[in-house]
Amino acid sequence: MRITLFLICVGFLLSCSTPQFPRVENVKSVSREIPFDNNWMFSRDSLSNVEIPDYDDLDWRMLDLPHDWSIEDIPDSGDVEIFGPFSKASPGGPSTGHVVGGTAWYRKHFILKTGDDNIVTLHFDGVYMDSDVWLNGKHLGRHPYGYTPFAFELTPYLRPAGEENILAVRVKNLGKNSRWYSGSGIYRHVWLTVTEKLFVEKWGVGITTPEVSKEQATVNISVSAGNRTGKETKTGVRVDLLDPLGHNIGQEKFEVEIAADSVHKVRLSIPVKNPQLWTLDSPALYNAVVKIDVAGKVVDKCTTAFGIRSIKFDPETGFTLNGESVLLRGGCMHHDNGPLGSATIDRAEERRVELMKKFGFNAIRTSHNPPSKQFLDACDRLGVLVIDEAFDMWERPKNPQDYHLFFKQWWKHDLAAMVMRDRNHPCVILWSIGNEINERADPSGLALTREMVDFVHDLDSSRPVTAAICDFWDHPGREWNRTAPAFAMLDVGGYNYQWKKYESDLKKYPHRLIIGTESVPLESWENWEMVKRIPQVIGDFVWTAMDYFGEAGIGNSIIYEDSAKVKFWRDWPWYNAYCGDIGVCGFKKPQSYLRDVVWGLSKLEMAVHVPMQDGYSEKVSYWGWPDERQSWTWPGHEGEALQVSVYTSCQTVALLLNGEKIDEKSVPPDSGLKVRFHVPYAPGELKAVGLTDGKETASKIFTTTGEAKKIFLSADRQEIFKSRNDLAYITVEVLDDQGRRVPDAEMQLHFKISGAGELVAVGNGNPADMKSFQQPECKTFRGRCLVILRPNGKGGKIRLKAEGDGLEPAQIVVKTH
Repeated sequence: MRITLFLICVGFLLSCSTPQFPRVENVKSVSREIPFDNNWMFSRDSLSNVEIPDYDDLDWRMLDLPHDWSIEDIPDSGDVEIFGPFSKASPGGPSTGHVVGGTAWYRKHFILKTGDDNIVTLHFDGVYMDSDVWLNGKHLGRHPYGYTPFAFELTPYLRPAGEENILAVRVKNLGKNSRWYSGSGIYRHVWLTVTEKLFVEKWGVGITTPEVSKEQATVNISVSAGNRTGKETKTGVRVDLLDPLGHNIGQEKFEVEIAADSVHKVRLSIPVKNPQLWTLDSPALYNAVVKIDVAGKVVDKCTTAFGIRSIKFDPETGFTLNGESVLLRGGCMHHDNGPLGSATIDRAEERRVELMKKFGFNAIRTSHNPPSKQFLDACDRLGVLVIDEAFDMWERPKNPQDYHLFFKQWWKHDLAAMVMRDRNHPCVILWSIGNEINERADPSGLALTREMVDFVHDLDSSRPVTAAICDFWDHPGREWNRTAPAFAMLDVGGYNYQWKKYESDLKKYPHRLIIGTESVPLESWENWEMVKRIPQVIGDFVWTAMDYFGEAGIGNSIIYEDSAKVKFWRDWPWYNAYCGDIGVCGFKKPQSYLRDVVWGLSKLEMAVHVPMQDGYSEKVSYWGWPDERQSWTWPGHEGEALQVSVYTSCQTVALLLNGEKIDEKSVPPDSGLKVRFHVPYAPGELKAVGLTDGKETASKIFTTTGEAKKIFLSADRQEIFKSRNDLAYITVEVLDDQGRRVPDAEMQLHFKISGAGELVAVGNGNPADMKSFQQPECKTFRGRCLVILRPNGKGGKIRLKAEGDGLEPAQIVVKTH
């Protein structure tokens, strides 16, 4: 295969004080796939005639993709209250976290040199939302859905070699179109593919492993080869299998005649002896290298990663991976990356998966849309299972301007894009066709369910199909049994918040498989007891695994006098849903400690409720959690009785304060693994001891901290790649003189960055602290905050210094290479 591509710089001077930047990177590549993220021109404005090639964009901002404009600061016009990216005039209001969409344009200038036999295709992994693309003034097409990949061929409209091409993309995020923070813009990666006229089609390699054992596996590969030569051509299709160490362990080759202007599918089968299976603990990845040749000359080559594993869903054995039972410890996740917004920077996607794995999750539901390719790649590498979900609505709206406007015309295109792109990921075990669909039990919805399930099975018969079905809160008066026809068409029934109906449904439908597609933290024990006890109930997915922007304050608690009422939303300035086990910065939240005990990851955990005045009560929202802390630092509350909760699988708990036993209680079987004490606060050491058969088996200690004295910085990694797709996450903590985090410290800190990178975001996880995420300052929340650094593409060192009034400053260095 011979492909020569040149992307040649077209430079310009931004200003006398700004260094000279190229409009495009200077790339000389002999490659099938070329990254196309760098040096886009951007204007956050609804402009006219921008698609015209000679439109003047010289004063536009230059940036690198992925990019989300909704997370960026809004200029203060004085007409409406604004903090950072938040505006009281946001069309989505609390649903989308009070941020602003609108219309914006991207333009890219490039000079491209290819051979006469090359085909050039432009790929987008995701643009939110309704986007149109032009090349040199020619409209290539439109793509409305904000979460699926799409592509356009550029070849017919490229200018001759050596001449400048101009790509223009208009993105419209208008009105009320989402129930959560979506972000805006080209927020996922963009790339070019350059092939000759005999080539592997987009998503043209499909891999399954129908027979799997420890001794041998069968790997089936289908290859769709395209012929654009204008004549029938004898073509060789060869597949080499590489094991996780890169060794060639098998190959197969076919000779086929491919008719002119057609696509031919070749199916091959390769046995693998003693395979390394893809498991949660050891997620081994193989590669299939596909080569297309003509008369012995390779004209195309692509590599596809896959895992050798078997999955089975059975009413008697539940879900099994490689023949072994796995209970799905799941969490629902939206697609945003906290302070980064929705920008799909590779390391941000990977870190979210790392956090889920670290905190005990083994499965993620990508609610309520397909994730990025990079997210699934990370799940493959790290060993996390995935329910890959397509839609949040079908033909009936949840918001006036949402995807229902496009569904009839586009659902097959978008559902196929999800399945075809993601079918080779071993992490994906279930396809979900929808979430809480309004018409789920109506004739139109049942007809769509049948059609969509069959459509998915035709594309991929190796995985079952589910959908998340909820009670009829949107159809008052309907009985739950109206859901039966929908469940009958699904391979696995997804239940949102309906654990109380599991047993009664299974008496009627004993062969039904159930998965708890959404549950609340307050019912984690009840849901998990069902999973452990009933084989047909294969897992539970909490809403949510990680906090997200939008649906502001659905996870909240209010300490109030008798006249107050708990609300579904929290008012401005809340912008964060705050219902996650993990905060947007990646820090554990109180409810996750109970889940550790429920899942058997810990024998004992402890929490202390914030002090409450006499005459006050607490109301906790449906998705919320009591205002508890992992802290014994409560200055000003000496002598007040504080509620201490101990979560434990032990039989008995003893509570000690400063070495003296306060109380000892047994843990009733129906307690949900909880026992509570009331302890008069006194500074010092609070210790919970778990006993089983009279012997200590677990303990937890909280110690009162001193005053805030110094700042401490720690990096998730001390060395990172210089690539713009890598990041360094710096945890910033306020410590006392003994090096302990001060849990009630809320202090304004300032940051200075120098060297081979930039500050790309700051955050603290406070759901109501509206501020800029991009300025070099942040107030700590419960003693800490987060700084995210991004390399500038050059090797070297990034230095971060943190300062705060009355605190000893700190500095950290991250190396890039």
